[in-house]
Amino acid sequence: MQNKEEELLRTAYYHWRKSDFHSIELLPASGSHRKYYRILSDFEPCLCVYNEDEAENRAYLEFSKQFLKLDLPVPHILQMDSNKKIYFVEDLGNTTLFSFLQENRKNGKISSQTEAYYFKAVEELLKFQLVAGRDFDYSSAYPRKAFDAQSMQWDLSSFKYYFLKLGNIPFNEQELENDFQTLIRFLEQAPSDFFLYRDFQARNIMIHNDRLFFIDFQGGRKGALAYDLASLLYDGKANLSPEFREILLEHYLKKIHPYFSLDPTLFRKQFYGFVGIRILQAMGTYGLRGFYEKKELFLKSVPYAIQNLSSIQDHLCKALDLHSIEKIIDYLKESKFSRLDLPCGTNLNLAIHSFSFKQGIPDDSSGNGGGFVFDCRFLPNPGRIEAYKNLNGQDTEVVRYFKEYDSVSKFIDECVEITTPSVLNYIERGFSNLQVNFGCTGGRHRSVYCAEQYAQRMAANFQIKIELKHSNRCNW
Repeated sequence: MQNKEEELLRTAYYHWRKSDFHSIELLPASGSHRKYYRILSDFEPCLCVYNEDEAENRAYLEFSKQFLKLDLPVPHILQMDSNKKIYFVEDLGNTTLFSFLQENRKNGKISSQTEAYYFKAVEELLKFQLVAGRDFDYSSAYPRKAFDAQSMQWDLSSFKYYFLKLGNIPFNEQELENDFQTLIRFLEQAPSDFFLYRDFQARNIMIHNDRLFFIDFQGGRKGALAYDLASLLYDGKANLSPEFREILLEHYLKKIHPYFSLDPTLFRKQFYGFVGIRILQAMGTYGLRGFYEKKELFLKSVPYAIQNLSSIQDHLCKALDLHSIEKIIDYLKESKFSRLDLPCGTNLNLAIHSFSFKQGIPDDSSGNGGGFVFDCRFLPNPGRIEAYKNLNGQDTEVVRYFKEYDSVSKFIDECVEITTPSVLNYIERGFSNLQVNFGCTGGRHRSVYCAEQYAQRMAANFQIKIELKHSNRCNW
């Protein structure tokens, strides 16, 4: 059975283009529940977005229309499907400002081209804030039309419930709530009649034909100037240097001066308040995805968030008398959560094997007795199809075949879910080896594909050594 979502996308695409596409590729997941697919066809490449949240889709589409009328650099909307859950947008490639930063950083220093892109991003941010903020229609904003006291309380509560409580971090709840109210009352004083992008970070800035384009603004609303600047400069894993952050802050103040009168001293104080609330909100997300949903990839950002909190501790806590938040920061700085090598850094070697049951389960050379064995023989078998018989689970045609079946993806998800507690436990206890085996009849198609996909998902979730071996390769 074909993947139901892809079937819906194929139908929507055909209604639009009156033609089928050649290929469809699910792009790597992000922190949201939206799914992005890259589509190749006889027409120009495009991305298809699938999102069950129709209100969020409406916000993105209505904001896009307004931005494009104002000549702001956002992707063009190519088609909206009638069911309100699918839309097609311009494909701007794969290079984000974050990926460009990572590729062009050596020995802690970033390239001049990267710096130039950041200066440009700050200037473009001002256009969104000042140009779009003027006479902007917020009627489609979701979930609120303004980043107000209620929005701030939601963000701070997320930090409390998803990070502190799930992470078993000690705190006095009443004292913390008092600090939250102090911070909210202070930030409410900032002028807030501007467009607030809400997630203005390097991963949401695309580089295409040497220009910057901006995506994922569906959470936009009316708000204060400093929040989005804080999001960009204190983007966790981007890990910009304090010196470069200060240069960018000065650049922002210089560029805004002709258009809006600011008290630089007050703006800086508000800026660090928004930096604080932005980092705490992000840590709530890391806790939700990492502690609760067991997606350890998100926990890799926690040490950077703690570093950022520590760097603004005086600006935030001492300036506003936030004693409870200061105690939490002091605790986190000395905790295991501050270590860049935990929970992902480990000596664990995850040995992943595909094999044929006819030849037997692979030996465990570590002497631990074999680990997990998953039987793939119940899955759809492309080996019975003549065109695929001499191919294997790494070949594009076979990969495309498996991606059409929900049962295959669900099986791999379950394998990840079953083995993750063992991986976490082995990391905690300092063990060095764990073997996971995938078997099918011939050891050529199903077991190879499942082992490959499982290895990719574990590599995305854990910073561990992965050894992938296909035992039946000699018969390919």
